[in-house]
Amino acid sequence: MQRRVHIIVTGRVQGVNYRASTRDKAVALGIAGWVRNKMDGSVEITAEGDKFSVNTLINWCESGSRWASVEGLKVADETPKGDLIGFVIRRDE
Repeated sequence: MQRRVHIIVTGRVQGVNYRASTRDKAVALGIAGWVRNKMDGSVEITAEGDKFSVNTLINWCESGSRWASVEGLKVADETPKGDLIGFVIRRDE
C-alpha cells in the first residue's frame, strides 16, 4: 500500500544538514519526493512510497539530522500519485 505525505518541520532545521540527511534517508528507504527550505525557517517535504517506509521517514523527521533541533512536525496525507521520481533537494522557497 502506497502513502504520500506533505511534511512541515519546524525548529533549528536549516543550516544543520537536515535536507541532505532527509534525502539520504529517503533514498535508503526507496521513497520518492523532495525536500526544501522555506522562507520562514522551516523545512518542507513531500514523500511517497510504501506505507512502512514513509512511516519510517516520518519517525526519522522527528529528530532529523545530527545537529537539528526539531520543535514541530506537521504531517498531512495526500493522495498517492506515482508522479515522483527519485528524491531531490529543491531550491529554497
